[in-house]
Amino acid sequence: MLSLRIDGELLDRLRHHAARRGMSVQDYVVRTLIRDDFDERFKAAVDETEKFYGLT
Repeated sequence: MLSLRIDGELLDRLRHHAARRGMSVQDYVVRTLIRDDFDERFKAAVDETEKFYGLT
């Protein structure tokens, strides 16, 4: 279990970011901490680079 204390401004920013992704604030924070999205973005970037240089 993780408990965070954050100010209202940060909570509003988190709500905005989470809403853009259709997620709850809790899910957004957990996903950010886990960084699953980093692995996906990194793989996509590698794939695009390989396409650009004609390596695939």
